[in-house]
Amino acid sequence: MIRLSTSLVIACLLATAPARADDDCAVPMADWQPRSAVAEFAAAQGWRVTRIRLDDGCYEVIGTDAAGRRIEAKLDPARLTVIEMEYEDHHEDDGAGGGSHDGNDD
Repeated sequence: MIRLSTSLVIACLLATAPARADDDCAVPMADWQPRSAVAEFAAAQGWRVTRIRLDDGCYEVIGTDAAGRRIEAKLDPARLTVIEMEYEDHHEDDGAGGGSHDGNDD
């Protein structure tokens, strides 16, 4: 009986896995905001845009934020809300030289 229950649980989990695509956008093109609205939204956030492209039916904005960090933001094309945001920090000393930077230059 335990073997059957375990198999049933695994089967249920595997059946729901492909349906999970939370960061995809399923918005009809007729409801999309224009790219110019995406650029205005990004400017209002303090972002400097280098590229606007489409990814999984969503707008993806690539650029830098007000702090100079590289960003990739996935936006709902109708509401222009952020669905997913990725930051890439650049540090002067990334530890590649074997040392670490603690802020004290004594």
